[in-house]
Amino acid sequence: MAARARTSMLLLIGALLAPQAAAQTPVNERPEVPPPPFTDGIFPCSGCHASLPVNRARRELQEMHTDIVLKHDEQHRWCLDCHDAANRDVLHLASGEPVPFEESYRLCGQCHGEKLRDWRAGVHGRRVGEWNGRKSYLLCAHCHNPHQPRFKSIQPMPAPVRPTRPGQ
Repeated sequence: MAARARTSMLLLIGALLAPQAAAQTPVNERPEVPPPPFTDGIFPCSGCHASLPVNRARRELQEMHTDIVLKHDEQHRWCLDCHDAANRDVLHLASGEPVPFEESYRLCGQCHGEKLRDWRAGVHGRRVGEWNGRKSYLLCAHCHNPHQPRFKSIQPMPAPVRPTRPGQ
């Protein structure tokens, strides 16, 4: 009986500490992620941008990338707040530190810290892998359009009809 009580107590302690351990994942640890969801033929960006002068003016894009409509704090944000002007093949943090697209979660996490914390813990987004081992995460951009991250509203549907039993 004492062994069963001790086992139960250890399981309870483990359950209480597990979320705390997940939340303490080192911030500088680089999670394994699949390649970013680039549109075919658009990366590397330097293929076109290397020969173009940098235009820092906030504007509606007229010649290229006209399909991109910024609806992500568009009153305060512009392309070059995230995309690096000197090296278009990387993003950059607010500090100016270059960040590869495979680590875009670091860029998103600057403003969305609680989502980054939840993502690292496997609560937000999709994480697959071993319980106590190697894990693979989807990047924010696998589910959210970085230029329009809010999911589109879904039309509510009527509740399903409750099935009836024969003879009722």
